[in-house]
Amino acid sequence: MPQEPKKRHSRQRQGKRRAAIKLTVLRTVICTNCGKSIPSHKVCKYCGFYKGKRVVNTAKREKKEEKTKSGQT
Repeated sequence: MPQEPKKRHSRQRQGKRRAAIKLTVLRTVICTNCGKSIPSHKVCKYCGFYKGKRVVNTAKREKKEEKTKSGQT
């Protein structure tokens, strides 16, 4: 048998506990290359740049997306 609480917690105590459980908004910055809003300290998923340098080649992704789109129509 699982244990049960000995006494009831007050609403104030319940509220204090639940106040710490919250969602946080991601901090975003503007990409220096394309100007889109991206999460900080991440590679831009639109152009593939990070801190002004190309890190990911996005040309391959664009070709794959075009093929999948033309195949669906």
